Amino acid sequence: MKFGGSTLGEDGACIDKIIKRISTKIDGENKVVAVFSAPLIRYRDKISSMTDVAIHIGKNYAQSNPIEIDVLREVYENIASNSLSQEYHKIFSNEINKFHKEVIISLKQAAENRRFVDVTRSRTLAYSGEIPMSYLMDYILKCKDIKSDHARIEQWPIITDDNFEAANFLIEESREKSRHFHELIEKNSVVTIGGFIGKTIDGVETTYERGGSDRSAADVAILLNENYKPELDFEKDNAVFSADPKIVKKELDSIKFLSYNEARLAGMFGMKILDPLAIKEIDNNNIDIPIVITNMNNPSKKTRISKNSDDQSDNLVKIVTGKRNCAIVRMESIAASHLLASLESDKQYHDFLKLSPYKKEGIEITRILFLDGEYVHRNEHHFKAYYSKAEIVYDRGVVTLIGDNMWKMPKIASTTSSTVGEHGINILNLDAQEETSRILIIVDDSKVADAIRAIHDKRNRIDRDEA
Repeated sequence: MKFGGSTLGEDGACIDKIIKRISTKIDGENKVVAVFSAPLIRYRDKISSMTDVAIHIGKNYAQSNPIEIDVLREVYENIASNSLSQEYHKIFSNEINKFHKEVIISLKQAAENRRFVDVTRSRTLAYSGEIPMSYLMDYILKCKDIKSDHARIEQWPIITDDNFEAANFLIEESREKSRHFHELIEKNSVVTIGGFIGKTIDGVETTYERGGSDRSAADVAILLNENYKPELDFEKDNAVFSADPKIVKKELDSIKFLSYNEARLAGMFGMKILDPLAIKEIDNNNIDIPIVITNMNNPSKKTRISKNSDDQSDNLVKIVTGKRNCAIVRMESIAASHLLASLESDKQYHDFLKLSPYKKEGIEITRILFLDGEYVHRNEHHFKAYYSKAEIVYDRGVVTLIGDNMWKMPKIASTTSSTVGEHGINILNLDAQEETSRILIIVDDSKVADAIRAIHDKRNRIDRDEA
């Protein structure tokens, strides 16, 4: 079970609800590994993730502007004071003091080096966020008479490479380091572990990309798959809807079933409820682990995700989603093939895909859609090293229809494009590929929400007309 910052609530307000959810899962022979994100706190008059607060503080230290850091421990001390027995409060106080010293050392290094990057950043985030939260949750569970323990950072089972800010899971090395983790699971009903955090073979702290706690939960499930029959339960504020409820306000459908492919594509193209790399991690290891996204406030509302969806509904277009701040890189196809091979090999960036090629003056040009324009801007020199005449276009948005069976609808691409056009939105590119069950509509960055609303409004009628 994975619990993110929003399910923890501000200053841990929802911890009792989390304990209740865990308790419902440990009847019979079931055991729970509970993966925790960093908590939410009120900081500078708004609700923020502890990760964002730690990054803000770290950047200030790197700019020779040291600011107050007690905020990085106060939330844990307050929760401990209200939730722990005297015995466990004393134990946790010693732990949080040790973690805070690590944070202080890392921030001093940021100030000395004038950079808040790599292991300095990873250690600051680890010891102010997910690590203390997972330790604290273990002690709270113990106080509720639940037989639990926590994964200790000294014996961490998630081993990664040394891409400190966007690490990659190393499955064989993790299996070799996970014996103690398996022993904890055998001896307890619940084991807690911090998400987002990894360690190199040499024991140096790393982090995944933002949202990486979902990925940590997937990695834990992969490690347990040899000896158990794991189910991956992402506890969220909602299950999956047919569009982002912040964008589309009416006629939203609850999506009960998704395939791995549908969930991964939806996550890549803007569905924020699940990190697509969590799905990709499982799929790349050729494992079929049942996944459920549960509305923690109403657990009967859930979305089930499996390698091959069991969906029997009539809706062939399941989700309409979109992403802003994209960029398109155009370059000669041979050069593009080398760039793409490099990106795949380094695994430092995942959110890109090839669009249909075209010819210009007899030369085949490949277009690559990057879903993070800031990444492209920072690495323009890298792209032009592969092809000096590379053209880069920013301020693009992409809107996507998700559904493995959309290929059964012969007019879906034309109907979708005409719908967008009827709403006065200029389509800059339309890329439809039967093999990948996707339709991508590229529009001006500012028009993404309008396009999502227009297509979603048409969605049910498209299904009825074409099915």
